Amino acid sequence: MLIGLPKEIKNHEYRVGLTPASVRELTSHGHQLLVQSGAGAAIGLSDAQYQTAGATLVATAAEVFATADMIVKVKEPQPAECALLRPGQILYTYLHLAPDPDQTAALLKSGAVCIAYETITGPSGGLPLLAPMSEVAGRMAIQAGATHLEKSKGGMGILLGGVPGVPAGHVVILGAGVVGSHALQMAVGMGARVTVLDKNVDRLRALDLVFGNRIHTVYSNAQSVEDAVLDADLLVGGVLIPGAAAPKLVTRDMVSRMKKGAVAVDVAIDQGGCFETSRATTHAEPTYLVDNVVHYCVANMPGAVARTSTFALNNATISHAVALADKGWKQALRDNPHLKAGLNVCDGKITYEAVARDLGYDYVSADTML
Repeated sequence: MLIGLPKEIKNHEYRVGLTPASVRELTSHGHQLLVQSGAGAAIGLSDAQYQTAGATLVATAAEVFATADMIVKVKEPQPAECALLRPGQILYTYLHLAPDPDQTAALLKSGAVCIAYETITGPSGGLPLLAPMSEVAGRMAIQAGATHLEKSKGGMGILLGGVPGVPAGHVVILGAGVVGSHALQMAVGMGARVTVLDKNVDRLRALDLVFGNRIHTVYSNAQSVEDAVLDADLLVGGVLIPGAAAPKLVTRDMVSRMKKGAVAVDVAIDQGGCFETSRATTHAEPTYLVDNVVHYCVANMPGAVARTSTFALNNATISHAVALADKGWKQALRDNPHLKAGLNVCDGKITYEAVARDLGYDYVSADTML
């Protein structure tokens, strides 16, 4: 199979879909790789390294899209990239379609076979291709939140860990999944006072066994969420419904009653966000104010630590890329129900139920496409 790797073009996105090691893995299986020149240069992956791994370099993304049978990316295709897709071409990347009707319409129009990292499941449950970026984003949420609590960044001027004689800041984390657990690790490490909320008591129990009295676990309901949000210095939203739009757990009214200068980091923004006041921002302009609460809603947070994120992502994505290339997408999906769960759009049809429901499209089972 001829596999294409274009350079990412989203704002401040420096990750790359395939490392030279991943290219070597694919070429060792007999596949050809077309790599856009400079695709990995921003994170120290040179064109020479890709060539040594067996890739052929081309100058433009248009050349990659025009000839490749499968496109491997990191972020959802931007409008100019959607226009380059063609019927039957495989697109293997993050998509996050539920809150993005424009991208969904463009992918339907393209006729491409669109496989989303974020809905591929794992044999033991979970979302193994989403997990490494959720780990990064969860840790970054505390790092970014601590920075923006500084007065010069618009925050209330709190040092998250406090100092002897001065209380630590209060971090409230909505969701005890991958994002939440990694956020609380960072927050605890910085000496903050941490409250984590979730509806899964087993998950809360597991965190309590690890962290004990260093964290406060709370069952999530409307009252407990409101109480915690209003006391937060740093609020982290890390809830997820696979493939679907995130639930709006924090209302506009709650935000209006939060502490002035508090920071709200919405890690769920890729799926539309879990705060009513959230709107996607970029690394170039990461924050905005609503009722004097600093909102940090960067839609590609792991892109800020692009080298770490790229290698972590490739560890998770390469095995499925090899399967798709070796077997073709239909056989690969027949053989692996977890990979089949990643099929979101195919031949002009929506094949992921949550996306169809949230955007008002007819749902067509992935099985019917195989």
